[in-house]
Amino acid sequence: MRLVRAETPADVGGGLVIHGGTEVVPLLRDRILQAETLVDVRGIVPRGVDGARIGAGTTLAELEADGQIPEALREACRLAASPQLRAMSSVGGNLLQSTRCWYWRLKYPCRLHGGDSCHARDGEHREHAIFANDFCASAHPSDVAAALVALGARLRTSTRELAVEELYRLPDEANRSVTRLEPSELILELELPEVGRSTYLKAMDRKRWAFPQVGVAAARVGGETRLALAGVAPIPWRIDGPEAIEAATPLPRTAWKVEVARALVRRAVEALEQR
Repeated sequence: MRLVRAETPADVGGGLVIHGGTEVVPLLRDRILQAETLVDVRGIVPRGVDGARIGAGTTLAELEADGQIPEALREACRLAASPQLRAMSSVGGNLLQSTRCWYWRLKYPCRLHGGDSCHARDGEHREHAIFANDFCASAHPSDVAAALVALGARLRTSTRELAVEELYRLPDEANRSVTRLEPSELILELELPEVGRSTYLKAMDRKRWAFPQVGVAAARVGGETRLALAGVAPIPWRIDGPEAIEAATPLPRTAWKVEVARALVRRAVEALEQR
């Protein structure tokens, strides 16, 4: 394996992109990802906060500490990982996190690996999805992605602009990917609209530094209350209001997540109204 330091987006070629390495290195170690060439993009991905613009290379620790950043995003960053990981993890990389589904991580021939069944549906699935779980029951692990969806953030990549919400797609038989990012496309920058009040609430198995069992981001943007959930679907899950929780389709051992989501959504909406 060789390492290439990109000087322009065109240098990415067919290599595997690496920035902070907190996601890519463990996947390489476990042989879930394989690559002949690693492309270090730290020199070409912007870093830092400039008003409403956030460089995709900005670390979670930097976002957490910046008073310009809406509370929902700061709290999502604070709860996402240990201080060491937050100091290394870039916001762009965090948006592209892979599922924590143990069947996928153990390289079972599941649907995300090109197989013809979702092993979690008939196996152990306590931590899995309660929405959109018919094809794949994995749960998206990014607190930050849910916060950015609720905030109505937009992305600038090396080829286009789109809403963070539009970055994601549900996997299906024709396309097993959970994002719409092209192979050599880089996330370069995020842009936030004017945000009023916002909050992020999270239920996890430990008190600190665990992946979300259920995360709820809520924000007032342009006079609208926007809600997005982490840990409940294969992608960050946008809902129109608290009543949308009733449309959940839990598996036998994920029904508890519905109750938790219902309570957190209610608390998040109340928090916006009280501020």
